[in-house]
Amino acid sequence: MVIIQEKNIKKHLRKVDDLHSYKNFNPILVSEVKKVENIDPLSFFISGKKYFQGQRFYWNDPTNHTVIIGVGYLHTIEVNKSSDRFGDVDRQWKQILANRYRTNDDEVIGTGPMLFGGFSFDPLGKRTSLWKKFPDAKFIMPTIMLSIIDGESWLTTNYFCNDRENENRFSEDLENVAKGLLEESGKVVANNSAESPYHKTEVMPEEWKASVSKIADKIQAGEVEKVVLAREIRLQFDQTIDAAVVIATLREQQPMSYTFAFENGDDCFVGASPERLVRKKNNELLSTCLAGSIKRGKSLKEDDELGNILLKDKKNIIEHEVVVHMIKEAMSEACDKLEVPNKPSLYKMRDIQHLYTPVKGIVKDGVSLLSMVQRLHPTPALGGFPKEVAMQQIREIEVLDRGWYAGPIGWFDGNDNGEFAVAIRSALLQSKEASLFAGCGIVGDSQPESEFKETEIKFKPMLYALGGEKNDSK
Repeated sequence: MVIIQEKNIKKHLRKVDDLHSYKNFNPILVSEVKKVENIDPLSFFISGKKYFQGQRFYWNDPTNHTVIIGVGYLHTIEVNKSSDRFGDVDRQWKQILANRYRTNDDEVIGTGPMLFGGFSFDPLGKRTSLWKKFPDAKFIMPTIMLSIIDGESWLTTNYFCNDRENENRFSEDLENVAKGLLEESGKVVANNSAESPYHKTEVMPEEWKASVSKIADKIQAGEVEKVVLAREIRLQFDQTIDAAVVIATLREQQPMSYTFAFENGDDCFVGASPERLVRKKNNELLSTCLAGSIKRGKSLKEDDELGNILLKDKKNIIEHEVVVHMIKEAMSEACDKLEVPNKPSLYKMRDIQHLYTPVKGIVKDGVSLLSMVQRLHPTPALGGFPKEVAMQQIREIEVLDRGWYAGPIGWFDGNDNGEFAVAIRSALLQSKEASLFAGCGIVGDSQPESEFKETEIKFKPMLYALGGEKNDSK
C-alpha cells in the first residue's frame, strides 16, 4: 500500500491565480512534493511507460543516496549550434524559475522543479543521422518525478498553471496519473535477464587503427601531447531492446557506477559511467579524476598485482596527472579552498580498474553548477591535452559521430544542487539496434592493436548488459 502525505493542492493553486495579476499572465510553475512509501525506482520507470512512452529518464549515483526517475516531459530546453549552450540552458531555466510558485515543500535536494539531460561531446564535431534526436543540449523538466534521497522517497508533480480551468484539470488528471503510477509500481518486478542474442559489427575497425597511428605520429612530432579517440560497435537484435532490462542489469553488475537512461521517443541513451564530472551540494563542489586503466585479475592475487602495476606505470601515471592538473586548475578559479590527495588510489569496477583522485572545493558566490560543467568539460581523460589542439585533432581524424558519448549528463534542481557524470560505458538504443562507444587515450608510443584491445575491455559493461558473456564472441 502506498501512503501519500497529502498537500492542499487546490489551496496552492488559488494563490497561484492571484499571482497572475503581477506576473503579466505568464504560466506559473507549481511543483508539489509529497513523501511516499519506498518503492523500487526501476518499477516506477517501467510503470511510467504506460502513461509516458518515450518520455522517461533514470538516474542513480554509485552510493544510491540519490536515485531520480522522471516520466512525462512537461517542458523541454533544447540548444543547437550555439556558442554558449551551457549559458543558454542556464538562462532559460532561470526564466522558468522566475515564474515559479514556491510551496516550501521542495527543500530536500533533488525534489521539486528540476532539469535532467545532457550535452553532446562537441558541438563542432562530426554530425550524422545516428544522433538526430539528441541535439547539442537537451534538458527536460518531468511531469512526475520520484526521488529517493538518502533512503527516503519523494514524489514531485510539476505543472504550469494558466487559469482556473487548468486547476480542475490538474487536480483530476495529474493526481490520478501520479497515484496510478505509485500503485502500479508496487506490483511490477524488474527483470534483469538480458539474454537476447545479437550480431555484432565492428564499425570501421581498420580506419580506427589507422587514426591511432596518425595521432601517435602527430604526438611524436610535438603537435599535441595526448588525444582520446573513440570507436563504435553496432549490435543487431531480433526484437526491440527493453531499456528497463538494460538498466536492471547495469544496476546489478555495475554498482560502483552512475546508471543513467534518457529517452527521446524510440531512442534511449543508456549507460553505467564510473566517472563523476562534478557534484554541487549547497556550496560544496566535488569532481573526480579518473584516468589510467588496466584490466581486473582472475584471482585476488592477480588483481592486486595488476593494480600495483597500474599504480607504478609511467604512461598511466602521466595520463592521470594531466587530468588532475586540469581539474585542479579549473576548480581553483571557482573555489575558495581545495582538497586534493597527493597520490591516486585504485577505483575497481567489474571488468576494469582505474587510477582515481577526488578533488573537493568550497565554491565561490555566484558560481553555478552549469558554469562548472562548462569549465571542466571535456577533461583530458575524454578529449586530450592541450584541450583545443586535441579537440581539433578529434574533429579532423576521428571516424565517428560521438553524439552524447563522453558528454556531460546529469541533473540540477531549482536551488542549483545537482550532479553530472561523464557519459562513458554507454550505448544508444534504437529499436532492435544499439550503438556502443568506447575510447582510449593516445600518446606517442601507442600501438593500434593494444589500444584496440583496451577499448574491448571498456565495451564489456554494455555488452554484458545487452546480452551477457555468451554473446561476447559474436
